[in-house]
Amino acid sequence: MKTKLLLIALCTFCIGFSQVPSDYYDSANGLTGFTLKTELKNIISTGHIDQGYSALYTAYQTTDNDSYYEMDDTVLDMYTEQPNGTDVIAYDHDTNGGSSPGDACGNVGNTEGVCYNREHLFPQGFFNQLSPMRTDVHHVVPTDGYVNGQRSSFPFGVTETPTNTYSNGSKRGPSATSGFSGTVFEPIDEFKGDIARMLLYFATRYEDEALNAPADGSGTWDPHTSTNNPMDGSVDQFYETWYIELLVSWHLSDAVSQREIDRNNAAYNFQGNANPFISHPEYVQMIWNVTIDTEAPTVPTNLVVSNETSNSIDLSWTASTDNTAVTEYDVYVNSVFNKSVATTSTMVNGLSAETTYSFTVLAKDAAGNESAQSNSVNGTTLPGGTGGGDCASETFTNIGASSSQYLDRMWTGDDGGTWTATDARTDQTLTDAAITIRNGELTAPSISGGIGSLTVTTIRAFGGGSGTFTVRVNGTDVGTIPYGDTEETTTINDINITGNVVISFTDKATTSDRVIIDDLSWTCYDPTLGVDDLDLDNLITVYPNPSLDGAITINMPNSNNSELNIYDITGKQIVSKKNITETIQLSSLPQGMLLVEIISSQRSITKKVIIR
Repeated sequence: MKTKLLLIALCTFCIGFSQVPSDYYDSANGLTGFTLKTELKNIISTGHIDQGYSALYTAYQTTDNDSYYEMDDTVLDMYTEQPNGTDVIAYDHDTNGGSSPGDACGNVGNTEGVCYNREHLFPQGFFNQLSPMRTDVHHVVPTDGYVNGQRSSFPFGVTETPTNTYSNGSKRGPSATSGFSGTVFEPIDEFKGDIARMLLYFATRYEDEALNAPADGSGTWDPHTSTNNPMDGSVDQFYETWYIELLVSWHLSDAVSQREIDRNNAAYNFQGNANPFISHPEYVQMIWNVTIDTEAPTVPTNLVVSNETSNSIDLSWTASTDNTAVTEYDVYVNSVFNKSVATTSTMVNGLSAETTYSFTVLAKDAAGNESAQSNSVNGTTLPGGTGGGDCASETFTNIGASSSQYLDRMWTGDDGGTWTATDARTDQTLTDAAITIRNGELTAPSISGGIGSLTVTTIRAFGGGSGTFTVRVNGTDVGTIPYGDTEETTTINDINITGNVVISFTDKATTSDRVIIDDLSWTCYDPTLGVDDLDLDNLITVYPNPSLDGAITINMPNSNNSELNIYDITGKQIVSKKNITETIQLSSLPQGMLLVEIISSQRSITKKVIIR
């Protein structure tokens, strides 16, 4: 696809080739704060010519031409450009005899590399697609059509457990940025400052226009009706505090480049105005005066292991301190990231039997500052089989108060990690608590141990039809989960992916259908297990799970002379029985998550059960 083309020598819409005048910002001298911001708006509004939407493709031949990396005169796309290597995706500036290039397209839903189009860094749905906001080259950039669609209207931010990663390392996933709990899109470091300064330009140039152009066309702007819209409803600050802090931190960490200076000059020639934060980067702090937190939390101490089973080990530690607040802890197993948790204890599961592991923990604050890693401690799993048991289960009991509003949700799951759901409500139930997804996604935290099979229960709420969710593991499609007007429990078998996994339910067939999801679980996967081991694990069942009355039945075919142990989450033994028969019934079990361990002559299996 990459064919070097000659640039069009004369831009039909250009107003003359020159640099931004040296006296362009003179009237802003001596001003600070939001007074400076408003004066900059006046400066960059004067002379701004709306060249039209289709003309942007002509502008890109000078504003977004790759004369800096491969230097091959292809389209410079911040979502696919690989600064330190050869681009996997590249597009030609080909006018194809019409108003749009031959490589141009609408959003493409299947893969990268098909075509490129125009990406509004500040989504046009938030300002009712009004011009000149819609046609402003300072924030409307060329991007791969598929990645553009994937970014959608999600705000920019930092994600540590992405559900989707694209060809140059850009990614989408649950937010790790303090102040926002939904899905975010994170570009690569090379372009974070570029994007931040473009969005700060938008906040300055359109401080009035965007505020008075809500997506619903009502004439007033309500942040609660615009999901993912980071505006705070004010002319002055413009964005919510968390977004301003993010953009300023990206601006400070990624300085203005020659590419940005050249782009700013080309944009000035195209439409007659400039981005002040490229010519004067100091204006950013002079206006928003953001104090960036650079102090890291203290190192977690007193890390200890406990409750070793054949495939899991519990960790606990003393909390770190910080000048603002510690928001989460990252857990490492054998120096490899395992999970993030908000508490000072967690269970690491999916481990191999009779194996020694090294554990460390580090603390993070809201600004993303990280402590050094704690001293390492070792833990050794007990004898028995490896993997194959329940690796994770989620009952949605921690999703928070019942609410009929469709919002982005974040909560600590049964296994201690952070779950997210977008466009979701919390007032519908199946077994007990449940999450209801409308036009959104459900994403699990990163959990070790791999995945063998996945089981979940669904039902469509209210009116609508039948359809499916796509299930992805680490961004790869592994199957679909159906939903309809009757409750249905579905299992996807033979997924068989090892290591840390992030599970997501996405691409619901009909965006208006509202689907209740409950009792989600999956088994671990270890390719070293034999067929007999896996068959044995699948034969042993614990039900009901969760149990609402403290009673469970354990069915264990061909398990005579086996041993049964049940532990609570602290490691305290609740039940111990030897020489058990094929089926055993237990009652009066304590509430909480329990570990059911069955030990045979060949191996042990551990399953989790929730008692409510």
